[in-house]
Amino acid sequence: MNVGLYFGSFNPVHTGHLIIANHIANSGQLDEVWLVISPQNPFKISSSLLNENDRFFLVQEAIEGEKKLKVSKVEFMLPRPSYTIDTLTYLKEKYPDHSFHIIMGSDSFQNLEKWKNGKLIASTYPIILYKRSGFEINNTLNAQITIADAPLIEISSTRIRDMVSRGLSVRYLVPDKVQEEIERNNYFRQLKNPAN
Repeated sequence: MNVGLYFGSFNPVHTGHLIIANHIANSGQLDEVWLVISPQNPFKISSSLLNENDRFFLVQEAIEGEKKLKVSKVEFMLPRPSYTIDTLTYLKEKYPDHSFHIIMGSDSFQNLEKWKNGKLIASTYPIILYKRSGFEINNTLNAQITIADAPLIEISSTRIRDMVSRGLSVRYLVPDKVQEEIERNNYFRQLKNPAN
């Protein structure tokens, strides 16, 4: 099975994430796209990070009924912070018959060399890139890349958290079920610094 791994904090998951995941899942290149929730990203130390189980539930709600989209909590049981190479090694051992592809934005790809074993990741795993405004794709690592012609949606989790903390509506930026859960549980309402 060809599986695309879309890593992220998903804090919270939003329409932009889902459009990219769905577009790539429907491209014919992959059988499934797994949204892999990172409990702790080594590059993002955030005081506004929602509990990983709450983020997992929000993604579950967001993709309910989608056959090609799955949510994974594999990194919840691995050492923290979450390093992509460790997750890939674990998944390859657990699912030896799967072929894993990494889905990332051109902004993350630009920093791949700084990741733990970034060169090894680039030389071992096919990468599906989606463009992010202001970040050109320079393949200095000679990675095996495919550029996904996904719609460029300028939505950020940071902006959503900020809007929620100020009492503004985030309708249309997140799925209705996600908005309902955010409101019901008062997520992100009392953030001191929602930008982190």
